[in-house]
Amino acid sequence: MDQGIKNPALGEGVRNLSGTEFFNKLLPNLISLSFIVGAIIFVAIIIVGAIQWIISGGDKAAIESAKSKITNAVIGLVILLSLFAIIYILENFFGIKLLELRINFLE
Repeated sequence: MDQGIKNPALGEGVRNLSGTEFFNKLLPNLISLSFIVGAIIFVAIIIVGAIQWIISGGDKAAIESAKSKITNAVIGLVILLSLFAIIYILENFFGIKLLELRINFLE
């Protein structure tokens, strides 16, 4: 007899999950969400840097600031893609799915 606490504010998909089932769904979604947010931030910083470069009016300091902003955005994207590649390599090497995490031994 399952006498767990049910939160009526949660949707049906989450309400009936155990703690490990919830974590199995949460972690991959957080990883995917962080990649999406990182990509959106990259695009926003590139746009801001490009606009800053365009409106600099030949001012050397403003151009250097814009170049620095764009360079940092590209470095951030390289780090983000490197993390994605590392996750992919770890998944293939160890045979685990980090983006589809299963914690069955805790149940």
